[in-house]
Amino acid sequence: MPEAQYRRATGVFFGSLHGTLNHLLLADRIWLKRLTGTGEHPNRLDAILYDNRQDLLRARIAEDARLIDVVRAYAEADLVTAVAYQTTSGKPYNQPLQDILLHLFNHQTHHRGQAHGCCSILGTEPPTLDLLAFQRGMPAPVLVP
Repeated sequence: MPEAQYRRATGVFFGSLHGTLNHLLLADRIWLKRLTGTGEHPNRLDAILYDNRQDLLRARIAEDARLIDVVRAYAEADLVTAVAYQTTSGKPYNQPLQDILLHLFNHQTHHRGQAHGCCSILGTEPPTLDLLAFQRGMPAPVLVP
């Protein structure tokens, strides 16, 4: 997709495809910092972390790997554990880990849907985001008795 098209305002909440993809990365970083105590993020939900789209892509790949590692390390018993955190405005909350993870992945789904819509608005064939298509492309799980 040409750069001007990628950055064109499309009417979505974060303005453009680039703004939406930046927000997704930013929100994941916020939640991972809350969950792990490590990592950096700005305190504005509309901040542009990477102006260069290749830098954004590299950061997205690294953050996805980090997210997978963090979630993979949780045991089932951890899911009911309460996590204390503060919002970007400083308001304190305390919620079970399972609710936070549900929100985190639901948030990703919401904004990835917007990114998909941006591609359609911009006249570019969006990639499939269908979960079943994704799952069908994955190797079969190994079931251990």
